[in-house]
Amino acid sequence: MGQRKIWEKLLSADRPGAGKAPGTPERTAFQQDYDRIVFTSAFRRLKDKTQVFPLSKSDYVRTRLTHSLEASCVGRSLGAVVGREIIARHGLQHVESGDFGAIVAAACLAHDIGNPPFGHAGEDAIREWFRQSGLLDRHPFTPAQRADFERYEGNAQGFRIVTRLQSPANPGLQLTSAVLATFTKYPRPSHLEAELDGKSSKKFGFFQQDAEAFRRVAQSTGLVERLPGTAWRRHPLAFLVEVADDTCYLIVDLEDAAKLGFVPYRDAELLLADLAGNTVNGGRLDRLHDPKERLEYLRAKAIGRLLESAAAVFLENEDAILKGEFDDELLTQSPAFFPLQAVLKLAKETIYTARPALEIETAGFEVLGALLGLFTQAVEAGAGHARFTTRERMLLKLLPAQFLGHGGEPDADPYIRLLQVADFVAGMTDSYAVDMYRKLKGVDLPT
Repeated sequence: MGQRKIWEKLLSADRPGAGKAPGTPERTAFQQDYDRIVFTSAFRRLKDKTQVFPLSKSDYVRTRLTHSLEASCVGRSLGAVVGREIIARHGLQHVESGDFGAIVAAACLAHDIGNPPFGHAGEDAIREWFRQSGLLDRHPFTPAQRADFERYEGNAQGFRIVTRLQSPANPGLQLTSAVLATFTKYPRPSHLEAELDGKSSKKFGFFQQDAEAFRRVAQSTGLVERLPGTAWRRHPLAFLVEVADDTCYLIVDLEDAAKLGFVPYRDAELLLADLAGNTVNGGRLDRLHDPKERLEYLRAKAIGRLLESAAAVFLENEDAILKGEFDDELLTQSPAFFPLQAVLKLAKETIYTARPALEIETAGFEVLGALLGLFTQAVEAGAGHARFTTRERMLLKLLPAQFLGHGGEPDADPYIRLLQVADFVAGMTDSYAVDMYRKLKGVDLPT
C-alpha cells in the first residue's frame, strides 16, 4: 500500500459502531470530537486534578484541565505544520492541514482524562493497593485481568472513559477512529507473554474489557501489528501528542515552580533561554523587567522552538514511522534534546520532590487505599464473597448505579466488579476523594 493510501486510512473519520462521521467544511468530524470531549463531565473534573502541585491554594498554577487545554493548543499547531507537508508530499485529496491539527488537538485534550486523583502518585496508590489487597488471589483471574489491576494505568482508564464510561448508553463519546488511535500512545494490553521494546510499549493503553474496542480502532486506521490482534505500532500522530504533552508539562511546570518559589526565577530564565536558542529577541527581552513577563516570553519562544524541531524530526523519519520502525520520542532526536534534559533534571530534583507535593501525594495513598478498601469490601459482600453487614449495605447505596451491575447489584463477574470500583475511585477529583474519605472515616461528619 502506497503512503498516500496509508495516510488516508490513518485519517479515518469512522466512528466505531456508528459508521462514517458526517461533517461539514465549517465543522469537521474531528472538530466535533474536540467539542464532544470539552462538554463531558470527565473533562470538567480535570479542573480539580493534580498537575504537579496537589490541592494548591494558588490560582496561578496549572491543573490537569489547564494543562490539557494548553497541550491541545500546542498539538493543533504541531499537527497543522506536519499536515501541510504530508499533504504536499503525497497529494492527499479532500484533506486540510487543519484536519491533522484537529485530530492531534482532540487527542491532546483527552490525553489526561483518565488520570486518577493525586496524579501519577494516584496511579501508584491504586496499583499498590490491589497488589496488597489479597483480592487478586481470591478469584480466578486470567494473567491479563490480574495485570490490569497490578499495573493499573491512567492511559487505559482514559480510553475506557471515552469509549465506554462517558455516556454509557451510546456507549462512550463515539469519537472517530483517527482521534482514538492518536489518543492511544501505548497500543497494547497490560499483559504480554514476552515484553516488547520501544517507547510505545512502556505502558499499556486499554484494559482487557476494552480490548475489542481498540481492535476495531486499529483495524479502521490500519495500524501496524506487532502481535496479531493484540499489540500494535503507534498511530503516527500519537508521536505529536507526546511532544505536545512533554513540551507543556516540562516548560510550564518550570514556570509554575518559579512562581511558587521552588525554583529561582533566574535559574528558570536561563533554562528557558537555552531551550529557545536563537529565537529570542534580545532587545525585546531587555525591555521586559517583570520576572513573570520575562518567563512568559521565554516560555513562548521555547515552545515554538521545540515544535519546530519535533516537526522536522517527524518529517525526516516519516517513512520509518509509517512502517512502524521508529519508536522513540521525537524530541530525543532534535537539537533541543540537551537543553530539555537540563529542565528535566531540575524538575526531578527540585519540582517533583517539593515538600508540599510529596506530603499530599503521600496522603493520597491513604485516601485512595481507604476508599478502594471500603467499596471493594461492599461489592464483594454484596456478591456473596464476604459478610454483608449494615455498613456494606449503606456503602453500596453510596456507589452510583453506573458502577454496579444490572439491577443495581454488584456484577457477578469479579473482574468487572472490581474494575467498576476502580472506575468510581479513579474518576474522583482530588477534593472529592479527600472529602469522601474524611466523611466515611468519621473525621468530618456532614452537617
